[in-house]
Amino acid sequence: MDTIYTDDRRAKRNVAVLVVAQAILGAQMPMIFAIGGLAGKQLASNPCWATLPISMIVFGSMTTAPWLSPLMQRNGRQFGFMLGAFAGMLGAMISAAGLFFANFPLFLVGSYITGIYMSAQGFYRFAATDTATDTFKPKAISYVMAGGLISAIVGPQLNKVVGDINPVIPFLGSYLAIVAINLFGLFLFLALDLPKGSKSAPKVLDAPIARTRKALLAHPPIIVAIIVGMVSYALMNLVMTSTPLAVVGCGYGVDSSNDIVTAHVLAMFVPSFFTGHLIARFGVKTIMATGLVILAFAGLAALAGVQLADEAASPSLLSFYVGLILLGVGWNFGFIGATTMLAQAHEPHERGVIQGLNDLLVFGGVTVASLASGGLMNCSGGSPIDGWTAVNVAMVPFLALAGGSLIWLALRPRDL
Repeated sequence: MDTIYTDDRRAKRNVAVLVVAQAILGAQMPMIFAIGGLAGKQLASNPCWATLPISMIVFGSMTTAPWLSPLMQRNGRQFGFMLGAFAGMLGAMISAAGLFFANFPLFLVGSYITGIYMSAQGFYRFAATDTATDTFKPKAISYVMAGGLISAIVGPQLNKVVGDINPVIPFLGSYLAIVAINLFGLFLFLALDLPKGSKSAPKVLDAPIARTRKALLAHPPIIVAIIVGMVSYALMNLVMTSTPLAVVGCGYGVDSSNDIVTAHVLAMFVPSFFTGHLIARFGVKTIMATGLVILAFAGLAALAGVQLADEAASPSLLSFYVGLILLGVGWNFGFIGATTMLAQAHEPHERGVIQGLNDLLVFGGVTVASLASGGLMNCSGGSPIDGWTAVNVAMVPFLALAGGSLIWLALRPRDL
């Protein structure tokens, strides 16, 4: 039988551990996203494949979610999170070897294994709700996501400190630092107090039966949550993956790129301190819609920077900052809103099925976005400005899809 929790003492302890995990282990993702495209451009024979390492990480996450979620359902979240930290450590070691030997395929293998860690990190937000009351669930999700505030500062700035330790092999120091970060995580997760999983639970004759995937996807709030989560994350990844290439391509330095990524990741997670409260006050659909509108303004800000630039000049750094900050806030509202809607739309015994399916679809969209990002950025037009324009224009149809799905759901108030 599913456990119903009447107080949040256990949940608050778990949230505290997950916040630390999001803050420390999570720092590796902004580190990699800030340098992955640049390292890929350094190793790849064709610049159109520069962002392929990022795509392989997301592809690894997408293909991991369908088996990792049921695995955690059977063996517990703790086991899954420790497996993810081990994969993060192994992936960083292989990526470092790829850099050392200037071997692009080997670097891609390391990137794929890093995707296993990324998938595990994606379940931190769901684990925060496992022992929480219904009223604490949106706040628990929000607090765990807020842990990314520290990772936003630590990650890109750590790149500055360790990235060029070996001047002959740029970025090698960053991947070695990521090995140490994941080693810390292996011990951190021992402090979690989460359900052990169905494998160790006693068999119950009248245990509830989970709905099939088809039945779950037929439930309007679930399919809309997946669409909005997928669009929010994919568009954020589409633009963020291209940003270091655009910034450097427009004549600015790698440090400027790291600072813009820091501002962006801060904007992704700072709102998490109040997103849960906003959802409780205004409703989840309103916050999701607000997130989509902010994402649209992010694209407009980037395009305005291009239009205001002189023919002989590049977009200003300010336009990159404004666009990427709005991109982060829009992602926060859209993605946390979608996660909350999904958590409210299924039963605890169904989480192994629907959470894995959700992350398969979400990160499938992100994989396509990251692949498209490199092609649009490096192979659209004859300059970085043309590529940057193409990346931001590509947001339009997907925002229309997500917005349309929310409007459709709003016409069905009986479903929420």
